Amino acid sequence: MRLLIIGGSDAGIMAGLRARQLDPQTDVTLVVADQYPNYSICGIPYHLAGDVPDWHDLAHRAQADLEAAGLALRLGTRATNIDAPAHTITVTTPEGDQDTIGYDRLVVATGAGPAATGITGLTGPDTLGPADGVHQLHTIDQMHGVQRHLTTGHPRSAVIIGAGYIGLEMAEALTRRGLDVTMLQRGPEVLSTLDADLASLIHDELAHHGVHVHTNTTVRSVQRGEHGPVVVSDGPTGPQQIRTDLIIAVVGVRPNTRLLTSAGATTGPGAAIAVDDQMRTGLPDIYAAGDGVTTKHRLLGDTWLPLGTTAHKQGRIAGENAIGGNATFAGILGTQVVKVFNLVAARTGLREAEAHGADLSARSVTATPDDHKAYYPGSHPITIRLTGNPTTGQLLGAQLVGTYGTEIAKRSDVLATAIFAGLTIPQLSDLDLAYTPPLAAPWDAIQATAQHWQ
Repeated sequence: MRLLIIGGSDAGIMAGLRARQLDPQTDVTLVVADQYPNYSICGIPYHLAGDVPDWHDLAHRAQADLEAAGLALRLGTRATNIDAPAHTITVTTPEGDQDTIGYDRLVVATGAGPAATGITGLTGPDTLGPADGVHQLHTIDQMHGVQRHLTTGHPRSAVIIGAGYIGLEMAEALTRRGLDVTMLQRGPEVLSTLDADLASLIHDELAHHGVHVHTNTTVRSVQRGEHGPVVVSDGPTGPQQIRTDLIIAVVGVRPNTRLLTSAGATTGPGAAIAVDDQMRTGLPDIYAAGDGVTTKHRLLGDTWLPLGTTAHKQGRIAGENAIGGNATFAGILGTQVVKVFNLVAARTGLREAEAHGADLSARSVTATPDDHKAYYPGSHPITIRLTGNPTTGQLLGAQLVGTYGTEIAKRSDVLATAIFAGLTIPQLSDLDLAYTPPLAAPWDAIQATAQHWQ
């Protein structure tokens, strides 16, 4: 069996490792466009903040470990075409030559790329780049570009376009490096994956640490200025121009689909490649996984929600099935968590507005219990919102915001597990959860919130 994989990030690596785990005789080759197989893109802000001084530590596995597991890596090699009937792909080698590689089964894990639609200067004929102090931040090479700018250009100010997860983490990273940071967000509040009143807690945390947050602000262009790049935007008070030393644009991603659509694959939600629960594309012997493909949401059905955890799961399914298995992707709930200075925010499942948008009946309950017994030093309140079906009580979603160290992520994991299992909000009180005064209360914070439901 010749298993060929295009892509060397989460989904591609997991596909290769799973195939070799189940059948060590499988010949697995990965075609990787850059020199960084299995690196954590999610770790980029922490290297730039200085928390991870050696960028090599961002690798989930070293190249030697991957090769020891039986994966043949063709680094710096870009796939340019898939000939599905012939079972071959065309690639451009590091030397710039064209080559053809045959396969028995193919897994495409080309992920997603940064989006900058509508912002002149980030795309178009007059695109600005690192030499102008303008950076998009999605790859290890782009991370190196930002790091060089920070260490050699000595910027004193920065504008971050976008207030999603990476944008928020970069606001903390650059503030900790001493820069004066301004954040521009198109929507009414930062972190649009939370309800606005909960996201406002993150907004306040940013402001407390000196970040200038501008919401309801649409960036029109980035331009070259006499003393550095300039961001031109429309905000609540009208047009504005901000001169800065450094611009970081993190306004979302879009799926990389050209290889597969050119080969005849169809697309689904989010213009991502449509795959079934076995990660099959519909093309003969071609599977796909990761940020470039659709995913099954357990409450919504087919959607597109690019997440590293999902890419790992889908890659494992694709690798197993590509060598003859019959594994099925169980679906996701969109469980996510982010740390911003001294706060942590998490969500899983559906917010009430999202449930209504999917024609699901829903109402929510919110409470702010302490993370552990208040008489033990160091307790902090956690704001928890549970969303459920008003008739059956079925738990549909949860949002949590609390101080770093209050186990926000693990509590959201409990709630994600409860949604996965189909529990009702009242049934949360029946869970046998751990208790000791330094860590929790006899009724855990999520149970205390659930008891407001009735």
